[in-house]
Amino acid sequence: MQSNWAALRMRIKRFLVWVRANLPPGMRLLLGLLLIAGGVLGFLPVLGFWMLPLGIAVAALDVKPIVNWLRNRQ
Repeated sequence: MQSNWAALRMRIKRFLVWVRANLPPGMRLLLGLLLIAGGVLGFLPVLGFWMLPLGIAVAALDVKPIVNWLRNRQ
């Protein structure tokens, strides 16, 4: 069970690194907002509630105070 969580965390971390490297800042924020909107509609079959925290993480890449808070927390 522990290794599954570790693998999931690594996949999310790799995705965030890829997004930061390959998408311009405005596009990252838009992608984050779209993922959040999809997470709100998580009760639909194709979309899921997993999109909400991922959208927040992607959108946080562009919001400077949130990024600073996350860095200081570690």
